Amino acid sequence: MKLTVLSGKVVINALSKIGYCVRDQKGCHVHLRHPYRKLLTVPDHREIAKGTLRKKALLPF
Repeated sequence: MKLTVLSGKVVINALSKIGYCVRDQKGCHVHLRHPYRKLLTVPDHREIAKGTLRKKALLPF
């Protein structure tokens, strides 16, 4: 599967649709929480590196 280049805001919006909520933000890193999944940190950049997206997609739930 080929990953497309996404911005931090797009990733945060997608994660919020599956139950993640913004907990806080330090600089350009947004911390997201979920009731029963791990805490995620997403960089709020114009473009997120493909390796970062791959790592976030493969996290165990």
